Amino acid sequence: MKKVLIIEDDQSISELLEIHLKDLGYQVDMVANGNDGLEKGLSLDHQLIILDLMLPGMDGLEICRRLRAKEVHTPILMLTAKSEEIDKVLGLESGADDYLTKPFSVREFIARVKAIFRRIQLMEEAYTATQSPKLDFGTLKIDIEKRKVLVDNVRVELTPKEFDLLVLLASNPGRSYSRSQLLSLVWGYEFSGYEHTVNSHINRLRMKIEPDVSQPTYILTTWGVGYRFREE
Repeated sequence: MKKVLIIEDDQSISELLEIHLKDLGYQVDMVANGNDGLEKGLSLDHQLIILDLMLPGMDGLEICRRLRAKEVHTPILMLTAKSEEIDKVLGLESGADDYLTKPFSVREFIARVKAIFRRIQLMEEAYTATQSPKLDFGTLKIDIEKRKVLVDNVRVELTPKEFDLLVLLASNPGRSYSRSQLLSLVWGYEFSGYEHTVNSHINRLRMKIEPDVSQPTYILTTWGVGYRFREE
């Protein structure tokens, strides 16, 4: 049974989320402050962490940073009452997998949770398909199990979505994916109008791994379709 950790100081929200997560068949643990949340997160006993941004003791951004610094790769869905774009960017750059801005609907929350678990399944399938936890493309090396990427033997810091996007493409060299396919597979979203999210992630990923962004070596554009990873 999958276990979910909720780190949220608003008891009414925690209890509401607990009810719906249990309805989905998940086991739920709840803590109401940042320090206890960090300790629970470090236990590696959960498959998903629901993390509020504003918490007593230690805020969600700091918890997220510390978990990622300790190589804890448990997916994190961040909850925030702030709607400004900078707060969303900070959350994702600190290592969160996704975010929801309060107030949010239960339907949207469930959709995001299911999307994260679909992403986990995708990564497991990619691991199985390659028959190896590591992908080697010369100067670019990807360790799927450790979620680590090296370029010229220097570690490159990728956000969770950037890493998942890279693994999907690199595990299927030569296969072209449309933006809507990537959105569905990596983000779990099946809504039109979000394709710009894919473009922005591709651009940032290229900035981090390509020797020459103007002439990409690894992530290529398939004109009229979307993107593909180079074939050897």
